[in-house]
Amino acid sequence: MNTFACPPALPRQRLADGVPLLLSHSDAAAITARAQTPVANSMTCPEQQFRAIGLERLNATASMLIRRDNKYVVHEDRLAPAWAELIGQFDILEIDGKRDFIYDTCYFDDPGHTSYFDHHRGRRQRCKIRMRNYVDAHLCFAEIKLKGKRGQTEKRRIACPVDQYGVLGERAQSQIRSAYRDLYARDLTQALEPICWMRYRRTTLVAKEGGERMTIDRGMVFMDASGTCRIDDDLVIVETKSGNANGIADKILRRLHQHPTNSASKYCVSLAALRQVSKYNKLLPALRKLAVVPTHATPTA
Repeated sequence: MNTFACPPALPRQRLADGVPLLLSHSDAAAITARAQTPVANSMTCPEQQFRAIGLERLNATASMLIRRDNKYVVHEDRLAPAWAELIGQFDILEIDGKRDFIYDTCYFDDPGHTSYFDHHRGRRQRCKIRMRNYVDAHLCFAEIKLKGKRGQTEKRRIACPVDQYGVLGERAQSQIRSAYRDLYARDLTQALEPICWMRYRRTTLVAKEGGERMTIDRGMVFMDASGTCRIDDDLVIVETKSGNANGIADKILRRLHQHPTNSASKYCVSLAALRQVSKYNKLLPALRKLAVVPTHATPTA
């Protein structure tokens, strides 16, 4: 079994603080600085008013490895009316005094983008495979997200050394393929390789009663071997994770006339925005809201 790492254009030893050096050193430094800009600078997120919980408590009450998700693409100022209700219903993840965290993610697919097109076509049994570096928590996991029964998402995680971020080794591959086989009763045959990278800042809210989470992602940057796409800082992707896709956060957002954005997967959006794929009709609502509709061609069905 092969061990997959970053392609020749992006060798692991040329990662600058997690940012692939397909960019100049100055651009890589700018992306790192942008990700490190604290949420406290925002006038709309009163994060210090939330009660804090730690990672152990989050994992005990709301690990949400089996859940149903909704994604919302919104201007951050549209969330302002929601904070009072959210503060009453949710706690906030805090680690070492920090309440928002840098996430680096490397996604794996085959050269034909099978995972992307399974999502685009709405295939009921589909998966996404990634490696995520939780920069501030000094943790790294290889992960497979599997779409299961009744639209549920099941996530399996394999702990990896932080210094191996970007390398999908034999142990991780074996466990990923085993998880796929366990759920779908067939083998995962994709020849996996790194496809794209991304970095953003995440704030995580956890329902006081447990069983539900809400995340807010800001400062998103998508990267591949050919270029970089930056999302405007005023635009955020909110994800709700609950047992029935109609949790407390969904109801609060719905009362504010915010509704889930179809096909807002960051992996799929990044491939369209980076022009790796030409078929992205189902992603257009998300691409338009994020202001990253590709201009090189008319999308095909």
